[in-house]
Amino acid sequence: MKSSVSAQEAVKMIKSNDTVYIHSVAAAPQTLIQAMTERANELSNVDIVHLHTEGIAPYVQPEFAGSFNVKALFVGANVRKAVNGGNADYLPIFLSEVPGLFRNNILPLDVALIQVSPPDQHGFCTLGVSVDSSRAAVESAKLVIAEVNPSMPRTHGDAFLHVSKIDAMVNVDYPIYEIQMPQPTADELAIGKNCASLIEDGATLQMGIGAIPNAVLASLGNHRNLGIHTEMFSDGVIPLIENGIINGENKRIHPGKVVSSFVMGSRKLYDFMDDNPQIAMLDVAYVNDTSVIRRNPKVTAINSAIEVDITGQVCADSIGTYHYSGVGGQMDFIRGASLSEGGKPIIALPSTTRKGISRITPFLKQGAGVVTTRAHVHYVVTEYGVANLYGKTLKERAKAMIEISHPDNREELDKAVAERWK
Repeated sequence: MKSSVSAQEAVKMIKSNDTVYIHSVAAAPQTLIQAMTERANELSNVDIVHLHTEGIAPYVQPEFAGSFNVKALFVGANVRKAVNGGNADYLPIFLSEVPGLFRNNILPLDVALIQVSPPDQHGFCTLGVSVDSSRAAVESAKLVIAEVNPSMPRTHGDAFLHVSKIDAMVNVDYPIYEIQMPQPTADELAIGKNCASLIEDGATLQMGIGAIPNAVLASLGNHRNLGIHTEMFSDGVIPLIENGIINGENKRIHPGKVVSSFVMGSRKLYDFMDDNPQIAMLDVAYVNDTSVIRRNPKVTAINSAIEVDITGQVCADSIGTYHYSGVGGQMDFIRGASLSEGGKPIIALPSTTRKGISRITPFLKQGAGVVTTRAHVHYVVTEYGVANLYGKTLKERAKAMIEISHPDNREELDKAVAERWK
């Protein structure tokens, strides 16, 4: 079996002008990231590429500007200030297309920094909680440096990686990142129930992480024969799987399996998926491919938004010009669901911000990114109801959107409509 080295020794393999990929979300290798950043004065012009990562991102600090250039494929909290302040940059792309950047040498990778589960008796580690674009990264990078962490669950699907494919292994032992979901508010529970009313028995679900997806899942106790084909999931699916509500029996591809490309949640979730053959962690180029998604019946995709205008344009990645997240997989699943037999693409959001500002607006903010176009939108859901925009004219859409806006904002929205079409 390959012997391990220290993190400091392993990151000596990184050279100036290299492009370095960092493993995604909860799998971000904290020890290697720190060790690489400590070499900043020895390095120049190193491009760092990653999706959303949890934990530290010290390489974005202004003092390291000459050493590291960050190209974020999704803007997480740890790089948000740097991206908006100009110390890092954002590369907008559909999540389904990220692996192709690496495999097709559009964004060639020199080094992949990853975190894996310990090797089994046959020498196979796994990519654990994040296969996503990391599968393509380890296949494409010239060098692979891996933290080996017993806290990382062993996962199935496309997650397997033999030690012979790893150029340097670093033994670590720390808890991988966890997130605990707060109890949903009354408004979030109402949104969850409104979304659940659209979900039919036998549907295949896609939903993300957060209070609204958890509220939706909590409202599905009386449903039957649901399936999961999603880019990610969290703790909310566990009771539904354990109670047989999610069983995947009606899925046409991977029947009986929970299909995902990454997860983030509590230790309970990581233990649940550890060596669990029911969960297939697959390459996101496949999971988020609309031609794959549409093959399942009644695909119901529930995604969030920052704001939606009265014609149905969805901004989900920025607040005006302030980059908040990324394109991600929203469009992959909105389109895949709409093409699925009996599918339902849903955008779910609270009607207002915490400060009472309407998130249903006459116009998107100047500089806002349109992640999902009005031609793609079908259902928009708030705590006040469901607006079905599909097949509706602009004026009909505006009327439907105002009906699910907060009552305090409806008069102002009505005036905006009257002004727009006077």
